[in-house]
Amino acid sequence: MRNATLGSEGPEVGVVGLGCMGMTWAYDVHNRDDDTSVRVIRQALDLGVTLIDTSDIYGPYTNEEVVGAALAGPYRERAVLATKVGLVPGNAEERVLRNGRPEHIRKSIDDSLRRLGTDHVDLYQLHRIDPEVPVEESWGALAEAVAAGKARRIGLSEVNVAEIRRAQAVHPVASVQNELSLWTRDSLAEVLPYTEEQGIAFLPFSPLGRGFLTGGIASFDELPADDFRRGLPRFQQEALKANLALVDRVRAVAARHGATPAQVALAWVLAQGRYVLPIPGTKTPKYLAENAASADLVLSPADLAELDALPAAAGDRY
Repeated sequence: MRNATLGSEGPEVGVVGLGCMGMTWAYDVHNRDDDTSVRVIRQALDLGVTLIDTSDIYGPYTNEEVVGAALAGPYRERAVLATKVGLVPGNAEERVLRNGRPEHIRKSIDDSLRRLGTDHVDLYQLHRIDPEVPVEESWGALAEAVAAGKARRIGLSEVNVAEIRRAQAVHPVASVQNELSLWTRDSLAEVLPYTEEQGIAFLPFSPLGRGFLTGGIASFDELPADDFRRGLPRFQQEALKANLALVDRVRAVAARHGATPAQVALAWVLAQGRYVLPIPGTKTPKYLAENAASADLVLSPADLAELDALPAAAGDRY
């Protein structure tokens, strides 16, 4: 795995990271297998996939425990460990709610460290900005975690340029984690150019379109009954059928390179900037190795132009 830095001031990491959410949350949770997940995380480190991303809300709370078990002992020092705060379990109307109150953040970092079995995280991220709390107040609480040695650096998620600037006025922003993939390209307009200019790492979540761009989902009915994608507009049958045309185009590029659609989708993301570090999620050793190998796939200018010209996806993100 070739390396890059986590922004202009951060540590070296593999250019492809690992998102751990699906190991305990959102995707086919009835087939959860913690032992396999632990092995996958350790395999990731062996492959040079060193940026390991989790959150307290995943599970909720159980994902950090699995990651902590995987990174016990000598594995911890090999990982650049990232977690998040700011979302809490919701109710019948909303799956999750936002909580950016400083007192919640101060307590949550200690809870996360306990579950992760470590005395610090390398990156602590505000998962979502709470509309009821000024971002400066939430960000100040994350900055306190840095001052206390509980976090090495702090980042934001799902934000725009104005919100990044407000946070920067309080404490440096190490990373921004927004969605970016061949079917979600909103951040290319303003956020990614700004983070590149500022030397801020950009961590695309769902770089494989929540698995759709791998070519492995052809019908709504193929999604497990407990899979949260069943509630997303792009996975409804009519939209999904229209979006299959995107996958066909990705497959055509992959065929020219002897690669998989997932590798092409990740190589396109990697080509978007020097500080762009995608964090595809998987709980399967085979797909982990496939994702890691995407770092070696170099797309030609013609390939990139063809992929850039893909039409927008049918259906909203949420």
